[in-house]
Amino acid sequence: MQRVSVEQRRARLGRQHRLVDSARAVDVEEVAGAIVCLHATDPATIYLSCWARFDGFATDDLDRAFYQDRSLVKHLAMRRTLFVFDRQTLADAQSGASERVAANESRRLIKDVQKAGLFPDGAKWLAEAKSAVVDALADGTEATSTELRERVPLLEGSVTYGVGKSWGGDVPIGPRVLTVLSAEGKIVRGSNRGDWASSRPRWAAMGSWLGKPLEPSTDGHTAMVERWLRAFGPGTVNDVKWWLGSTVAAVKRSLAELDAVEVDLDGGTGYLLPDDLDPPEPAEPWVALLPALDPTIMGWVDRDWYVDPEYRKLLFDNTGNAGPTLWSDGKVVGGWWQTDAGEVRLHLLEDVGTVASAALESRAATLTQWLHGRKVLPRFPSPLAKQVLG
Repeated sequence: MQRVSVEQRRARLGRQHRLVDSARAVDVEEVAGAIVCLHATDPATIYLSCWARFDGFATDDLDRAFYQDRSLVKHLAMRRTLFVFDRQTLADAQSGASERVAANESRRLIKDVQKAGLFPDGAKWLAEAKSAVVDALADGTEATSTELRERVPLLEGSVTYGVGKSWGGDVPIGPRVLTVLSAEGKIVRGSNRGDWASSRPRWAAMGSWLGKPLEPSTDGHTAMVERWLRAFGPGTVNDVKWWLGSTVAAVKRSLAELDAVEVDLDGGTGYLLPDDLDPPEPAEPWVALLPALDPTIMGWVDRDWYVDPEYRKLLFDNTGNAGPTLWSDGKVVGGWWQTDAGEVRLHLLEDVGTVASAALESRAATLTQWLHGRKVLPRFPSPLAKQVLG
């Protein structure tokens, strides 16, 4: 079995993810395609992930791709998470992940509205509510969730959770209907009423937004496994299963269909595509400042080869969300945050040497200038951020 060392994996990561100077992306579409998709739970993450990989990037580059060319689309997919896909990957993600998410969300919503006594036949109600929303957007108009609720009475109502708990309260059912429809590929987050670092979307019919209906791939699961291996390989079955929100059996079937080759990851078994077995050339030294939930830090579930387990306690919250990270030659070496004035500050967790340290400080100064005082606090602050900020 061919061995792939940690050093080789880190060299691959730098090039595959467009983080080394010699492999920078030339546009935002290349950024998204190179790492399969961009993580979009936190609106600012999308832009900062592109900034880290595309020299000369401006927010207008993504806005053009989102709202004019519509070459990139925000869509609910793996692990019930919002991502940004290019159009071809979107078709693979729909059948490979989103349809499974839509089915799960539908079952949960039907169960909840029936349990709350809102509708005796939850399935009938959900079908009628979805149809009414699609009809409301059929003429190509866009609408906020509030506007849709005013037009579609079936979206009214709420479900109570956690009675007597500090986190309990009433949760409206309307947004959950929109979640199901978006995962089904029927509606999409269209124009944004906020700025680049906030999300206040108007909903649109997917067919109107793209100019044609979304046509899911015939075997999106295998296509998504192939895309992951191309961008993140080598990796384990567990890595792919977690990333795709799939099952071990389904991942193994897709690996067999792709003729994926087993490789030795220092005693563990990983996989590479059969045309991607050549050892990588040594990568030039590189550093990076990546935002919270960046696709690279979130790309694998077995992470010890690029982030020290002790660092994980500081850089990930208790639900597995990563905060902003510092990278040097394919390894996480610390985190970063912003002062009240918006200045980017570094917190190194190990000695990276004077050259790498200076390079990180230079990148921090460049990011401070690019942000122009705008604070982009992550939605899920890491323990390190909480500690640094007192």
